[in-house]
Amino acid sequence: MSHGLPRCLHAVAELGIADALGESPRSAEELARETGTDTGALARTLRVLSAEGIFEARDGAWGHTPASRLLRSDHPQSMRSFVRMIGLPVYWRGFEYFTDALRTGESVQERVVSGGFWKYLSENPDAARLFDEAMMGKAAGQIAGVLRSYDFSAFGTIADIGGGRGHLLAAVLQAAPRAHGVLFDQPHVTAAAQAAGMESGQLRVHPGDFFIDALPSADCYLIMQVIHDWDDQKAARILAAIRKAAASGAKLLLIECIVPEDSKPSWTKMLDLQMLTLLSGKERTEKEYSEMLRTAGFRLDRVIDVGMSTSILESVAV
Repeated sequence: MSHGLPRCLHAVAELGIADALGESPRSAEELARETGTDTGALARTLRVLSAEGIFEARDGAWGHTPASRLLRSDHPQSMRSFVRMIGLPVYWRGFEYFTDALRTGESVQERVVSGGFWKYLSENPDAARLFDEAMMGKAAGQIAGVLRSYDFSAFGTIADIGGGRGHLLAAVLQAAPRAHGVLFDQPHVTAAAQAAGMESGQLRVHPGDFFIDALPSADCYLIMQVIHDWDDQKAARILAAIRKAAASGAKLLLIECIVPEDSKPSWTKMLDLQMLTLLSGKERTEKEYSEMLRTAGFRLDRVIDVGMSTSILESVAV
């Protein structure tokens, strides 16, 4: 019955329970009154979540834990939008058809929504906005880990491939003020980055499609959680396109979650099944990434754990 636990989490994130709970413990009745929920149902839900370290029972009231604080909208590394996104029907329904994915090894996204997940986002602006907020919230913690773990000061030009609205690249350039950055993504994405004021004397945008267009030249290439969106064949094409643009000796920093090769529970292992059901992508082991990089013309030099189940796979063009 463990499928019920994430639904409790999705619901309290959607209803803003963590936002209603401030620094002092509050009763279920107070929280219910402020959030438009039922007192008894809310108390029973918080009882389940508190057993997992999300909220804490305190003398007949409820208080925050470090985990539940991440559900607050004002937390600097808020995961509220990410949790709400995972609770969207389009995500949840993917597992309704998991038996079909298991039989075929192929995504069931067409059964979940006509045209697939990306088309769904293009036609549903509220879901697209939530997706963008979720990616930025999740990335905030990952980017902090990347900056703590890697020195970018040696590079003159840094290109972020599939870099979205540029939040990773902007943070890297702030840490390496002598470097110049190039943000490469689809035209509608880079247009949004320009509209948001991301372009500057230090950062320029380069619209394009990495399956079709030439990529910019750079000393260092960043590509953060893009490869896992694609199957092996298309992932190989992206890496080959980077290698075609990169001079020998250029660095490629592949930032991804790595599937641990053990039998312990892992968030990345479950994420891998989400990729199978909804996106036609996959998470990969270090060995699998190493082979993909070798085939594309890169040598994997080291793997740096930056926290949040995320690693930098540092490689060099050979």
